[in-house]
Amino acid sequence: MNSQAALLASLIGAVEAGQTAALCIVLATRGSTPQSPGAMLLLHGDGRMEGTIGGGCVEAEVRKRALAMLAERRSGTAEFKLNHDYGWDDGLICGGQMDVAVVPVFEAGALGPFREAVARLAGQYAADLPIRLEHEGRPVEYRLHLEATPTLLIAGAGHVGAELARLALGLDYRTVVIDDRADLLSPERLPPPIEGLTGDIAEVLRGWPIDANTYVVIVTRGHRHDEQALHAVVDSPARYLGMIGSRRKIQVIFDDLAELGVDRDRLERVHSPIGLAIGAITVPEIAVSIAAELTQVRRERGAKPVTGPFEISASS
Repeated sequence: MNSQAALLASLIGAVEAGQTAALCIVLATRGSTPQSPGAMLLLHGDGRMEGTIGGGCVEAEVRKRALAMLAERRSGTAEFKLNHDYGWDDGLICGGQMDVAVVPVFEAGALGPFREAVARLAGQYAADLPIRLEHEGRPVEYRLHLEATPTLLIAGAGHVGAELARLALGLDYRTVVIDDRADLLSPERLPPPIEGLTGDIAEVLRGWPIDANTYVVIVTRGHRHDEQALHAVVDSPARYLGMIGSRRKIQVIFDDLAELGVDRDRLERVHSPIGLAIGAITVPEIAVSIAAELTQVRRERGAKPVTGPFEISASS
């Protein structure tokens, strides 16, 4: 379950248990801010918080206002200017502005849209969550777009593959590691929810339903396996294809695949050498450089995280 789904599931669990909670969502930002639209924080009625919308004084002020709204049983929005008012003690003097929605949920009958969003995210589908609140004395609706959880296929369970898989646990991917060496795929080495698949790497990749929300990282134990793995996926619609190796090795593999009929344009989209150029030397550093490149590609485009406000009638 990704972090957004986990936050919504926590909200559902609290309200079903007879507790109150408020979902705080960054609706819009202007200038430099610590978080972007779509960032969420869950405030429980007892003051506990999950998630973040930026930390520091601004988060403390959101907590204060949200607790007051819970007590008054009302929703609303709040604007924060990130100047000395909310940044003097933690360096959060960004100079920007954030509009934050505070949406208290009191009854299980209001949980339908949240349950639907969690179910869609669990199935690796995107979800649009309607957020209704009072704004300037009238009811309005925003829509929060929650992206589908992407799949990260790691071809090779060696040092780099395993390190990257463990790092990806905190990055909201469904992470699958493929290798023909079953001992490298043990739960002790690759803890759940990482999935391990034993088999011929190229064959497993060829049979996987790769789509535009799939990221493929090729870090096998040798030139031959890398070439076979890349050949299996190079014509796929994967959002990201990356292969580890020196420039010389990469050129040899590209030439081999071109001789086999692979279009040079398809090879040009492969990120290789893999990872951002941060001067990585150690295995953890290499994994970080790859994870950073995955994040860069993932955030290049996508649906606007929050749309609205839309006018709604008081009776709807």
